[in-house]
Amino acid sequence: MSKAVSALQGASYQGYVTVEELGLRGMITLRGDLASAKLKSAVKVAAGVAVPKQRKVSLDGDVGVAWMSPDELLVMVPYEGVEGAIASIDKTLKGQHYLAVNVSDARAVFELRGDAAAEVIAKLCPVDMAPGQFGPGDFRRSRMAQVPAAFWMVDETTIRIVCFRSVADYVFKLLKDAAEPGGEVGHFG
Repeated sequence: MSKAVSALQGASYQGYVTVEELGLRGMITLRGDLASAKLKSAVKVAAGVAVPKQRKVSLDGDVGVAWMSPDELLVMVPYEGVEGAIASIDKTLKGQHYLAVNVSDARAVFELRGDAAAEVIAKLCPVDMAPGQFGPGDFRRSRMAQVPAAFWMVDETTIRIVCFRSVADYVFKLLKDAAEPGGEVGHFG
């Protein structure tokens, strides 16, 4: 059996913000009735956090749940814990209409760190990243140049991005280019 590796095996770049591919991350797409008490219970058991509100993410360190759409969540757990989390979801939601799928190996996760992390995203996505408009706990699905991506602010200087693994190299190069020293806009600072 081959060993799992992340899309870019931890590639990083130090520009005016740090860009880093975070390696293997456990991710489950969970679709169903987000208002269901059983689904909320399944999420709490699997990830240890509550179902977030629209356009939000609930986090406890690297574990969390992101709101993807009115009937979809992204459940984030340790890579080695995905199968156990899905088994837990299946047990809790038995008899309910839902879908829980391991999408870990189909995704790549990046992190931006630095005071101007929001500026880097603002260069690439049609989202208002100004202070007071997008902050810690906020989550968006959007376009990043030519590809779909989702991102959330962990804290005032840290943003995580999820994209399809197939476009990981493209996204890494976009982020590197947007974080290139000398390209600072200074709009938010």
